[in-house]
Amino acid sequence: MNKKINYLFVTLFGIGKIKKIPGSVASLITTLFLFFLFHILNVSANIVLISVIIIFFISLYTVNVFIKDLDNKDPKEVVIDELIGQSIPICLYEIAHEGIKNTSEVLTFYFIMFILFRIFDIAKPYPVSYYDKNFKNSFGVIMDDVCAGLYVVAVLVLYMVITT
Repeated sequence: MNKKINYLFVTLFGIGKIKKIPGSVASLITTLFLFFLFHILNVSANIVLISVIIIFFISLYTVNVFIKDLDNKDPKEVVIDELIGQSIPICLYEIAHEGIKNTSEVLTFYFIMFILFRIFDIAKPYPVSYYDKNFKNSFGVIMDDVCAGLYVVAVLVLYMVITT
């Protein structure tokens, strides 16, 4: 893969080069982009989820290529993992709540999912921390965000069980 294309992919078109909080910016842009796809363009959540899975597998390769000569195996400029991790709860929310939804409720849940994902990604509770500490390769870079996204799903499922 061309180095420039690889760089654009792993940094989400340069978002990762933002000096302050590139992961949070990437997560926010992902959240806004997904809202646009689902609620403006009406793209199927299943298609987006399949795309995220494909991006996950491509990322395993591209992140490894990007970090292979670096001392820091989880550089801040790599933010494709935030796109993957943030997309998981949003896609599953959209699949679980198929059909017409109240826009203010959707925006509230998207905001909650964004905040929860950032908390879990930054705090790194187990097993998020396990992948972050024990895998100094693309698998570790990506899986800690996948776990953070799955924690968001678990919290939302628990919330929905308790409130219904």
